[in-house]
Amino acid sequence: MRIIPIFGSINPTGMNQFPITDDTVIFGLLCLCLGFVFITSSFKKGFWKKFYKIIPTLLMCYMLPAILTSLGIISEPDSNLYFVASRYLLPAALVLMTLSIDIKAIMNLGSKALIMFLTGTFGIIIGGPIAILIVSTFSPETVGGNGFDAVWRGLTTIAGSWIGGGANQAAMLEVFAFNPKKFGDMVLVDIVVANIWMAILLLGIGKATRIDRWLKSDTSAIESLKQKVSEYTASITRVASLNDYMVMLFLAFTAVGLAHFFGNNFAEWLESSFEVIRNKEKALSSLGSNFLWMVVFATAIGIILSFTKAKKFEGAGASKLGGVFIYILVATIGMKMDLRAFLENPGLIMVGLIWISIHAGLLILVAKLIKAPYFFLAVGSQANVGGAASAPVVAAEFHPSLTSVGILLAVLGYVVGTAGAYLCGLLMEVASQVG
Repeated sequence: MRIIPIFGSINPTGMNQFPITDDTVIFGLLCLCLGFVFITSSFKKGFWKKFYKIIPTLLMCYMLPAILTSLGIISEPDSNLYFVASRYLLPAALVLMTLSIDIKAIMNLGSKALIMFLTGTFGIIIGGPIAILIVSTFSPETVGGNGFDAVWRGLTTIAGSWIGGGANQAAMLEVFAFNPKKFGDMVLVDIVVANIWMAILLLGIGKATRIDRWLKSDTSAIESLKQKVSEYTASITRVASLNDYMVMLFLAFTAVGLAHFFGNNFAEWLESSFEVIRNKEKALSSLGSNFLWMVVFATAIGIILSFTKAKKFEGAGASKLGGVFIYILVATIGMKMDLRAFLENPGLIMVGLIWISIHAGLLILVAKLIKAPYFFLAVGSQANVGGAASAPVVAAEFHPSLTSVGILLAVLGYVVGTAGAYLCGLLMEVASQVG
């Protein structure tokens, strides 16, 4: 019996088997995790009140599914839930969360967001070769290999993923001709290390005020934007009716359909019209990504709607509905993290951890020097390492009005991703020869 085709099929003999591969059951477990977090976080006193003062709710929504995967209860590789969430719910959330956007106020945030993003990019570019040099001093076989099996070639695919996303990763696999049979090891390092770093960033959100105080950052522009949006929302707030919810869903998912239609066709047109994009060895090849343009068009539709009467649906809870979609996406991202992976290839995981630590250290140093808010550090990093799927998630956790900042920086990541990863690859080749 096929209940929800897009989620997969029911396995009548698999109810007592682990890991669970049926997406309808997995989705129920993810919703159970989300429900548990939001119910316990609503307690006004006791253990959970103290617990959530330390651990943000978003991090818990991320970690509980990761625990299910790590314990072998659910099977992420067999699941289509992340694909559904990232292709359907993410663009819908972007539309709903940009209805109340204030373009002028975002422009007033200044240049620090861009500086932190570029710092993150630079940290990835130099972090790879430095990580190779460090690991080669005590475990040269970990970063060794010859010809197409050379580890440095595989690490270029991680650089591509961490400066943009999947399209950049695929481009580096083509450019440096790494052995496809060993590509899975690099994907594993990418996912594990990137998810650990995202967990750390989410943990920092709960301490953002304290971190900003230590950075001596000026958050006035961010606070002004949040206050302006909050005041506008309060002025139009009303009890949402069934009609409101149906219209919001109509706006969101019609926009999703349009975003996919225009995004796919625009990406195909770019590839057919420009050699620099069609050729996977060129620096701008990642601009042919369907996912990138889907996100861009979804955001554009949301911004256009913000100039119409649709903006008033923020008073009926548009951004809150978008937040529901975002939390489901976070849960599906969380289940991609399998902590057991540490035991499978600890050497390469160590390379990844050193690499991301250099990226993080550089971001902290520059944030301290220019007194940038933690928001710019976190979103600037995720716009590189996480791309368009997670940068808006992190930005929205600070405030829904800041979602667009994450989107814009993530799009910039796609633009510079292949060129930055290519430079990183050349440096890693030199580092591997020196080591």
